[in-house]
Order: sequence, then C-alpha cells, then structure tokens
Amino acid sequence: MAKVKSAKAKLIKSSDGNTLAIVNPDAAGIDIADTEMQVCVPENRDGDNNRRFGCFTDDLNNIVDWLLSCRITTVAMEATGIYFLPLFLKLKDSGIDVLLANPRDVKNISGHKTDYADAEWLMLLHRYGLLKPCFQPDNTARKIRNISRQRSNLLQEADRHIQYMQKAMEQMNIKLSTVIADITGLSGRKIIEAILNGERDPEYLASLAHPNCKADKEVISRSLEGTWDDDHLFLLRQSLKSYDFILSQINECDIVIQTFLDEYKSVIDSFDLSTLHRYKRKKNSRSKNAPKFDVEQYAYCLWGVNVFNIPGLKDSAVMQLLGELGHDFVEKFETAENFCSWCNLVPNNKISGGKILSSKLPKRKNLVGQIFRIAASPLSRDKGEMGNYYRRMKAKSGGIQANVATAHKIAKIFFTIVKKKIEYDPCKVGIDEKELIKIKMARLENTLEKLNRKLAEAS
Repeated sequence: MAKVKSAKAKLIKSSDGNTLAIVNPDAAGIDIADTEMQVCVPENRDGDNNRRFGCFTDDLNNIVDWLLSCRITTVAMEATGIYFLPLFLKLKDSGIDVLLANPRDVKNISGHKTDYADAEWLMLLHRYGLLKPCFQPDNTARKIRNISRQRSNLLQEADRHIQYMQKAMEQMNIKLSTVIADITGLSGRKIIEAILNGERDPEYLASLAHPNCKADKEVISRSLEGTWDDDHLFLLRQSLKSYDFILSQINECDIVIQTFLDEYKSVIDSFDLSTLHRYKRKKNSRSKNAPKFDVEQYAYCLWGVNVFNIPGLKDSAVMQLLGELGHDFVEKFETAENFCSWCNLVPNNKISGGKILSSKLPKRKNLVGQIFRIAASPLSRDKGEMGNYYRRMKAKSGGIQANVATAHKIAKIFFTIVKKKIEYDPCKVGIDEKELIKIKMARLENTLEKLNRKLAEAS
C-alpha cells in the first residue's frame, strides 16, 4: 500500500515577488457526500473538468476510470464521516495516492459554499501543497480496528446489562451488589443462577459464595433477604440472558481479531519471537475483559518491542492500538510530540501579545488518546516512577490535568520505544520515591531554618 506524502508548499521568486509553486501538478479534488461526489481535475485535462457523480459502486468505478484517463496521480478529499471510505479504497487499489484532509483545514474562503466550489478549492490547495494528510492505518490494520471497535461497543452493552441486573435485585431489596464487588464473577454468578432456579433460602445462597470473598457468609446471607417479585425476577433473567449472549459475541470478535492478526503477521516482516522471553512482562495479570489470545506475542511481532512493560498498558488497550495504529505508524509522524499532538494530549496554547490566553485541549475526539487516558487512570495507585509522576502532577494541577499529563508521557514513551526499538526503562521516567522524600525533607529543613531565623530576630 503506497504511503501518502504531503508535499510542502514552495515559494519561487518572480518579477512580482515570491509566489507559490505547483508541487502536485497531477492533483484532483473530490467533495464527498452521502448521495453524490463532486470531482474536479485541472482544466487542461478535460473540457468538463468539474463533474458530479453518484454514490453507487458503478459511479465510483466511473470516477476512478475518469481520473486515470485524465492522468491524475494524487487526489485530495475530506474525511467526511464514513462516506469517503468506499471511494478511498477503490482509489488506493487503482494506484492513486489519496490525501485525506481535516475538514477544518480546508474551509473555503469564498462567500458562496457549493459542492462545485469545494471540489475546486480542494484541488487548488492540493496542487500547491497546502494540505496536511490525516493519519490512516493500512487495510489489514483497518480490519482489526473495525472488529476491536465493535468489541468495545459490546463491552459497553455488557456493562449496561450488568446495571440492569443490579437494578432488578435492588427493586427486590436484594443487596448482593453491596457485599460482592462483581455480581458476574464466580460467586455472584452462582448465587444469581440459584435464585433464578427457584432457591430462596438466604443461608444456602450465601454458602455458594467462594471462600475468598471479603464479606463473611452472615453478611451475604442478610443481603439476600428480598421480596422475590415475579416481574423483577423476569427482568433479572432477561438481563442475564442478554449478558451471556453479548459475551458469546465478544468471544466471536476475539476469534476474528486473532485471525486478522495472523494474516497481518504473514504480510509484514515480523520480528523473531525467540527474543521475547528476555523482555516479557513480570506480572502476567489479565483483566476480566481481556481477549483470550496472547496479545503480547502479536504486539512484539508487529512492533519489535514489548510495550506491555509500560505501566498502564494492558491486553485490551494494546489490542486496540494494534488496530488503530498498525505496524508502521512511527513512519507517519516525524516526532513523538507530533504523535502526542495527533492523540490530542498536548495543550493548544493560544498566545496573543506575548501572553497565553488559553491552554485547554482542543474539543475533538481521538480514540488513541482516549486509550492512553484510560491506561493512565489506575496509575494514581501505582508504586513505581509513573505513579509518582501522576501523584506529583495531581498535587500540582489537579486530577484531570494529571490524567492528561500522564497519558501524554505514556504516549511519548510508547512512540519512542517502538521507533527506536528499545525496551522500556523506568529509570528515565522520573524520580523514585526515595529521592522524592529526600527532596521534601530538604525543603522542610530549609523552611524550618527560615522560621528559626525569624524567631531569633523577633526575640
């Protein structure tokens, strides 16, 4: 798959001064909509250089054939929802480079907004190299991304049905969710299934709990004295069936994702797995919603380093990153800061008159940035260097800013180790706990010395 390179605008000197040079002479512009496509090519390629096409498959084939007959090698279009994707893939398959531009960057400065004018404006901007491409993974990674996003949606649906089960039990005054952390775990599942099978004895239901439960059997028994209403029991049964069905769909997604990952390994030069044991993560802790296959192995094959050693990154997060980024994402960003900016983890400083007016993050969604933010959330309880950094930022700026700052650090480390093929080194993250304590003691000693000096002067 050809890599789109954005040609930078060039200035040339003329008798009238500096003027912009054409850097993409064989460029076209396409305005995307759900029902029609407006395509504009340079005037010297065709008499009717700005045409309107439909959105059906034969219309898309006609667009590709017309662009090839006009000797077009690169096309610019807006990333408009999902409507651009069928034409984007067809253009890629035909050998035409496609530059997807952010709609905010290509707003037409003219007073009249029409599809005809937008297509021509896109073509002009692309010819002069004034457009920046949006990041797009390769086609195999796109398949993994689609299924992993569906898996995330299913997990949200599963959580919703867990809430429905809790609601049905609360309406019967069954307080199981207050004494057991996870009602869909080993103990909670046995108790709920026994209730639906007709068991009503609280002591027997409490005996089904696992011996490792924090709550004792007496407390669990007291929480299982309810009204046993028929309507609420029906709702509980329906929610449990829906939850089980969603779990089966999640397992199907895991199977398909593993198939695509095997396909991905076969089409790229994957790294040797024999060296993985040197860098394998120390704690093989898997969350409840983690995929069934070994994500660590696939990530090492595609990226050449073990990103699981970075604090906060777990199986589900790394699987999503494999689909969202692909194996060669480091080649599409110049620096780690560019990558973090794309992830929407860098403040958007507005400066006027030499003063910072605002440094808030832009209001836009980026799934990769959200993955890093979710990974940073539990680090407030981490005992390592990353946890120290999180707590230091929280004391300085608050919880929200600490989460963004820690997510930015994780993203920067992630990009750096993948690009340079080096393993994660916690010593380079920040100061450890002992050094922080020494710094605080020195600061307090200086404060005490100043107070003693003031006391001596006052007396």
